[in-house]
Amino acid sequence: MTEASNPFASLDATDQAALVASGEVSPTELVAAAIDSAERLNGELNAIIHPRYEQALAEAAGELPDGPMRGVPMVLKDLDGFQAGEPYHAGMRALAEAGFVPDADSWLTERFRAMGAVIIGRTNTPELGLVPSTEPALYGPSRNPWDTTRSPAGSSGGSAAAVAAGIVPLGHAGDGGGSIRVPASVCGLVGLKPSRGRVTLGPEAVGAWGGLVARLVVTRSVRDTAAVLDAVAGGGPGDPTTAPAPAAAMAGRGGRRPRQPSCGVDHPGS
Repeated sequence: MTEASNPFASLDATDQAALVASGEVSPTELVAAAIDSAERLNGELNAIIHPRYEQALAEAAGELPDGPMRGVPMVLKDLDGFQAGEPYHAGMRALAEAGFVPDADSWLTERFRAMGAVIIGRTNTPELGLVPSTEPALYGPSRNPWDTTRSPAGSSGGSAAAVAAGIVPLGHAGDGGGSIRVPASVCGLVGLKPSRGRVTLGPEAVGAWGGLVARLVVTRSVRDTAAVLDAVAGGGPGDPTTAPAPAAAMAGRGGRRPRQPSCGVDHPGS
């Protein structure tokens, strides 16, 4: 596929947040670059199915929380969590036809916002996340940016495709039987399934799949995943399981982002 236009595509979220913190780049510049990249690449990738570009630009230009990812663009998977006022279909035609829109954020969505991240859209997922590929009848298949004849796997395949393509550095993901780890592995990303109870699933899905489901992100660096885990970890009221607090912060334990794998596409980070 063609190279992304995003001039920040080779930077992980930690580096992008540092540019904002130093005043070298504004949140609006980061978000606008991500949106431009999405508009150029998403027709081929089919990663983002519910764009919210105008809202994201307005949020980036406003008062963002002073969190560790202030101004960094990200995507939310259209499964594993609600975002108030935005469609939630979970790959299901029935929810799409019903026009279901939640009226409140999941607690994890609230924590992403508290990091200062700006959500530019929601990403493709198989129906109810039940298969390890992302090709729902409702929205059609997502494609792997390394080779668009192949799948980014699933169920967090839309998020993985958006991150691997350099559209955004952070993609919300969830994992019951491999739905973070499998897309990460086939898209050359970092994908950690947190321990049970490490990140709340509340308030709408406590104890999902008998405790097998965990939620976090796919990223392009270990340090990004560590920083996000530090920012969003913790239980919520009614959680059946809460993991003990770690002895020290995760951020700082990982090195810089890994060199991108060699492949036959013009990747923005290569």
